[in-house]
Amino acid sequence: MKRQIFILFLLAPFFVIGQQIVKPEKAEPEKVVDDYHGIKVEDPYRYMENLDDPEVINWMKANTNYAEAVLDAIPGKQEMIKKIKEMDSRTASRVNNLNITSNDLYYYLKTRPEDQTGKLYFRKGYEGQESLLLDPDKYKADSGKTYTISSVNPDRMGNKVGVILAPDGSENGELVVLDQSGKQMGETLELVEGMYWTADENSLYYLKLNSPDISDMQRQLNLKVYEHKLGTSQSEDKEVLSSAHNPELNIKPEEIPILMYDKEMDLNFGIIVTVDRAIKLYMNNKDLSGEWKQLTAPKDKVKDFRANSSHIYYLTFKDAPNFKIMKASKSDPAFSNAQLAVAEPDLGPIDDFSLTEDGIFYTVKTNGVETRFFYKSFDNDVAREIKLPKTAGSAYMESKGPSHDDIWVTITGWTTPGKRYKYNVDSNEFIDQPMSSEAEYPELEDLVVKEIMVKSHDGVEVPVSIIHNKNVKLDGSNPTTMYSYGSYGISTGPFFSPLLLVHTLYGGIFVVPHVRGGGELGDAWHRAGQKANKPNTWKDAIATAEYLVDKGYTKPEKLSFFGGSAGGILVGRAVTERPDLFSAVAPLVGAMNTVRMEESPNGPVNAPEFGTVKDEEEFKALLEMDSYHHLKEGTEYPAMLITSGMNDPRVIAWEPAKFAAKAQMVNTSDEPILLLTDFDSGHGIGDTKEENFEKFANIFSFFFWQAGHPKFQPPADLID
Repeated sequence: MKRQIFILFLLAPFFVIGQQIVKPEKAEPEKVVDDYHGIKVEDPYRYMENLDDPEVINWMKANTNYAEAVLDAIPGKQEMIKKIKEMDSRTASRVNNLNITSNDLYYYLKTRPEDQTGKLYFRKGYEGQESLLLDPDKYKADSGKTYTISSVNPDRMGNKVGVILAPDGSENGELVVLDQSGKQMGETLELVEGMYWTADENSLYYLKLNSPDISDMQRQLNLKVYEHKLGTSQSEDKEVLSSAHNPELNIKPEEIPILMYDKEMDLNFGIIVTVDRAIKLYMNNKDLSGEWKQLTAPKDKVKDFRANSSHIYYLTFKDAPNFKIMKASKSDPAFSNAQLAVAEPDLGPIDDFSLTEDGIFYTVKTNGVETRFFYKSFDNDVAREIKLPKTAGSAYMESKGPSHDDIWVTITGWTTPGKRYKYNVDSNEFIDQPMSSEAEYPELEDLVVKEIMVKSHDGVEVPVSIIHNKNVKLDGSNPTTMYSYGSYGISTGPFFSPLLLVHTLYGGIFVVPHVRGGGELGDAWHRAGQKANKPNTWKDAIATAEYLVDKGYTKPEKLSFFGGSAGGILVGRAVTERPDLFSAVAPLVGAMNTVRMEESPNGPVNAPEFGTVKDEEEFKALLEMDSYHHLKEGTEYPAMLITSGMNDPRVIAWEPAKFAAKAQMVNTSDEPILLLTDFDSGHGIGDTKEENFEKFANIFSFFFWQAGHPKFQPPADLID
């Protein structure tokens, strides 16, 4: 039966009968049963894990063609894209990935309305004349691939810059080194994940992937750091940090080594990381001729560190869920010898910190939605709060480093575009120093933001952000969309995005529940949504959805929910646990089959966050968070828009595909369950501007259609 269906797909990806778009046949299940610690688990779409099988690929293409046809048939979608483009065009240029060297040279990515992705620019000083160094559209222009710049790293004096580009969302980095005129120095290095300059800056350290094949299980295991001398061949590069080269460091296969030289201490730091935020930190002399000395172990719970010429500063959550900053002298820099520099705040977790020659600057975030700015001089035991020019949902710091007094702060919020200031400690003044051009959005002026607390299933109160037009009536009639993430201790927002706020221009309400698993309320909040505690993540979202209905914001027939990557767990389990609560959901490149995640190249490195099937209790947690395995026969599911990327190195394409196939098979409602696979892209990292416009217009027009919005209703007989 399966073979016959796929042959049919080869002949016709989807059918249009008259004016009707007819869906492809459902994929047939095949009996596969696994035994995990005595627990039998059926996996009827195991065969879809073979992405080299033309039958699987053609089924995915058939579904993609159908999904595209359905989405393109939604009235209002093109109007929404036009509005997004018009709002985008108001900003003459947007700058990101800014790097300022110690001698005041600026390297940055700039995107203009006519650009699809950021281009690399250079200028001398804030007022300097800028010049274009690298246009990714012209890099290997005849390759047929879309390249985007993922990393910019100038040397300390700004004489040259390392730039990592990747094609088609694969994240297979290609490193080029350019001089100040944009001329390439030496050959292109392949499969580069990240780089740092060595002490003499005639060489660089880089982390290299093992394979360009995103399905290769060894691609991210036992990774190695190499040293590359400019002007030589990559084949001559020597291995300088890895499990094989440094057996004394006991680097596990899934751990990632990073090597960086620190000018302030004139030492090399070896950083061993996983998705767990507790790093292992080592130091060596600048030519790596000595023995590695361990500074931190996982038990020290150090998330990050900074150094100046006399001390190393550690950001740690050891006995401090809201984080504290400890300092140790250069002469005895191990964490075990560190003394308190900044105490754990009561207001919320320390979000970030930076060193200047004057002292320590740090930000504290309350409930994940309000950021405050603090300063502590090296000569004073008392920190003081610095009043920001405006209320900040989020605040991001930039500094030239510990040998300089320069500090910049960029402030943003749900409805306020980012505003960049330079802060002067002596005068306590903020000076407007924008890098991006500013724009006006009068259609957003009537938006209001409500920051509330919602009681979850276990009585714990969850911060929730609600954004809507001030004239909205709480009569249950409003199309409402929830968005969240809830993993790795990563906080969600506040951030300004016309792409998201366009939803409010059609009468929609936008809601962000700051669920457990994120970092909004510190490390304890993260751990409360990790492994066996993962159900709190989607139950917090469900509690938020119930609150929105109870308070008259919306009703289930008009409530939608989307999230991406690890956020797919959140969306997938919310809809499988409470299918009656939503009109539509969109798990985007989502981790939908967590029990099998370790059978993909990016799976083993994520075990510290979600668990491993090798451990019985952690397997049970993985099974509980597995959306694919929680789809039930005979259930009426709401509409779903499920996406995947064929070049995705983070969530392999078969995870969303398996979820979509099973959802289509077991669903008893008439609502569409669409699988949209991008065969030319990956996880969304590196997508062009047009691709992002299309993506969000697809999501919101699909949601508005399902919510009954009159502007987004296709003819009743158009779609099968």
